[in-house]
Amino acid sequence: MIAGTSPLWWPLGVALIALVYSLVGHGGASGYLALLALSPLLPREVAITALLINLVVAGTSFGLYRLARHFSWTLAWPLLAGSVPWAYLGARLPLPAGAYHGLVGGVLLLAGLRLFWIAPAGTPAAALAPRPGVATRIGLGAGLGLLSGVVGVGGGIFLSPVLLLARWATAKQTSAVSAVFIVANSLAGLAGRLPAGGGIRPETAVLAAAGLAGALVGSWLGAFVLSPRVLQRALAAVLVFAAVKLMLR
Repeated sequence: MIAGTSPLWWPLGVALIALVYSLVGHGGASGYLALLALSPLLPREVAITALLINLVVAGTSFGLYRLARHFSWTLAWPLLAGSVPWAYLGARLPLPAGAYHGLVGGVLLLAGLRLFWIAPAGTPAAALAPRPGVATRIGLGAGLGLLSGVVGVGGGIFLSPVLLLARWATAKQTSAVSAVFIVANSLAGLAGRLPAGGGIRPETAVLAAAGLAGALVGSWLGAFVLSPRVLQRALAAVLVFAAVKLMLR
């Protein structure tokens, strides 16, 4: 396990983060980045490890949310078409990602606080607003994909508040679409980062297994048990947590 740490601490931390984030279809990359930043891993190794765990957790969430029939392909595909190439480009760009953490964290904090107060029972399907055209959604996906690639996350923390605040999807539809968005962007981010060095750490398999265990519990609760109101409040809490972590980096 990672040098200088308890063999049990890191998997337990990953499992807990995965459980909380997968409740709302997220992979938890921002949480793993914060956790692994305390380790002796190099920054590029931290980013690659976080994205790999993110991929496992979000993939599990997507599978369970789709099994529960909450996934909308018509909503998702334009976002994916725009995000994937730009997530790859963002991961390849030698930009000082830290320069954006304060701004991005502030936006997420406002979105999270806003979600605590709007639509306390969740937005029902009958009250959804008309979705914008395909070109607009592709453009939105491109912007969020680029931001995700630069910061080193899958992008669910950026996409979810947009879908809910714009009333383009219900809470559970948002979780399902965010999960597949994260899977696609995590793959693109890995493709962009691996050629630049860093490699995959041997202990990543243990951490990914811990993430899978947490995700199975969290995504099952989110997809089949929890109400839309609870999910929206959980998402708000995740956004606030992610915002604070980004602003402190």
